[in-house]
Amino acid sequence: MHPFQLSRASSVEQAIASGARYLAGGTTLVDLMKLDVETPSQLIDINQLPLATIGETPDGGLRIGATVRNSDLAHDERIKRDYAVLSEALLAGASAQLRNKATTAGNLLQRTRCVYFRDPVMACNKREPGSGCSAIDGYNRNLAILGTSSHCIASNPSDMNVALMALDAIVHIQGQGGEREVPLDDFFVLPGDTPHIEHVLQPGELITHVTLPRPVAGARSLYLKLRDRASYEFALASTAIVASTDQGAIKDIRIAMGGVGAIPWRLPEVEDFLAGKPATLASFSEAAALAMEDARPQSENGFKVELGKRCLINALITATQPA
Repeated sequence: MHPFQLSRASSVEQAIASGARYLAGGTTLVDLMKLDVETPSQLIDINQLPLATIGETPDGGLRIGATVRNSDLAHDERIKRDYAVLSEALLAGASAQLRNKATTAGNLLQRTRCVYFRDPVMACNKREPGSGCSAIDGYNRNLAILGTSSHCIASNPSDMNVALMALDAIVHIQGQGGEREVPLDDFFVLPGDTPHIEHVLQPGELITHVTLPRPVAGARSLYLKLRDRASYEFALASTAIVASTDQGAIKDIRIAMGGVGAIPWRLPEVEDFLAGKPATLASFSEAAALAMEDARPQSENGFKVELGKRCLINALITATQPA
């Protein structure tokens, strides 16, 4: 087991199954409780658990505790030096006050800002399965164009998750059945016909920490966020990149996008396409077209196709410039 034990684990799992929720920073959960979107039967405060530290792993990576505050993570010297994309993503999100409360695990579980999800009067399959999706024929300017379904077009709001996706983060989970590790690529669940299922956590399971692999030698990482205003705003399109070049060609690259996907959107096909290609505008333009090939825009968010392309191209240009 982890160094801590969940007190009366079976009782905790029973409580979670009956509607209880874990509480750390509360920046999402409490907000949704005020709107009557979340109505937990009870709250289980986990702030006293030893999950608020950042430490090195034996293989040279980092271990980030579930209750590490976003502000502490963003300003950690190791993060700024070796995983700049993560620091930049965190600082691009919310306000300083919210970052002082928000946690790593809470950000992983952050729920959509779709206005219909946050209004209990409106039909929303994510909030009430089978009720319908008001956004499809309604206000959908800020919503997803990739990974959507006929049941849900909500976008994932997190900046941090996009950076963690590009960093190949692993989520560590503990429950009554023991511990397990889930690559972030496999943690989020596409809406399909069950948009209320957003991740692979089972009732009673708790995220204990996230690990990052050893930083790629010689790589440059960055986060580019495009939004309606310069602060306190969610992404219309964003790009997280970790890239290294050799003699003007792309040697290694990992890319994820935010604002455009139903989940933090990894681009493995684009990564494969760019590997070995010259770091030129022509290569990046082809990559951007490939990234948006499966986009399915709605009535008000078609602009995200072009915006997403431009965001990706500009991030690629910046990430592959000579130091």
